[in-house]
Amino acid sequence: MSAIETVLVTGGTGQTGRTVTDLLHGRGVDVVVASRQAPQDPLPSGVRHTRFDWADDATHDEALRGGIDSIYLLPPPLDPDPVDVVDRFLGRARAAGVRRAVLLNSSAFPLCASGLHAVRLTVQQMPEWSVLLASGFMQNFLGEHPTAIAVRTHHEIVAAAGDGRMGWIDAEDVAAAAAELLTRADHSSREHVLTGPEALSYDRVAVTIAAAWELPVRYRSISPTERGAQLLDAGLPATFVDALVGADVLTANGAEDRVTAEIPQLLGRTATSFAQFVRRHSPSPEPTDRRNEP
Repeated sequence: MSAIETVLVTGGTGQTGRTVTDLLHGRGVDVVVASRQAPQDPLPSGVRHTRFDWADDATHDEALRGGIDSIYLLPPPLDPDPVDVVDRFLGRARAAGVRRAVLLNSSAFPLCASGLHAVRLTVQQMPEWSVLLASGFMQNFLGEHPTAIAVRTHHEIVAAAGDGRMGWIDAEDVAAAAAELLTRADHSSREHVLTGPEALSYDRVAVTIAAAWELPVRYRSISPTERGAQLLDAGLPATFVDALVGADVLTANGAEDRVTAEIPQLLGRTATSFAQFVRRHSPSPEPTDRRNEP
């Protein structure tokens, strides 16, 4: 099998996409960044940008020109049922000779979020595929994410997760795993559950943030109904709110209380701990166009 030479990065200006781009470029891989808007931060020399809109099939054909071998796949953001549009795009990709796709997905989507689960099956139509089932991103506590804003302004974390624990993961580790799977020669098509090195409750997260950032942060547990109303007030679509509240309920019931060895196995190093993460970052807003991914 020939080496992967050219990778298309959808969501290439996002939370993980830009890091994937930089890592691949550093490996000497040709990278095409696909996004609706041109990046605000300059791309590395030699990296090409192409306009890409999930709602515009013509941009899909243009993005797939030029001998794309592998795709980093981020489905349409905030779309609770992206199967049809992703299926059409991957059909075009196969016709264009693309052989591999690596999908970023969440380990915490509930079964009621049928479309968000089904897209994992769609990507398996590719000759080679990987699905990254990532735990909650540590980056949710930074920048303009609603959780981060609540930490900075109200000194509280609000969720319907009770005392459930989650294996919080640094998005940089997820991006590094994606870069490895997009290009490695000994690729094996399967799902990868990605977590950090420890499972933490929101109470423990609050204590860790308070110590590192010297803020009196506390965790306030609310009901799923209250959480849903809160997210709707924040402007999120109702169907996507259902998925996010369902993720909280899963966490409360222990479904995310796990730690996997995927990051050490893929990267040959330990995953970033939450304590390391908050020590490295400031709680202040970050001026960036990189959106958080669910």
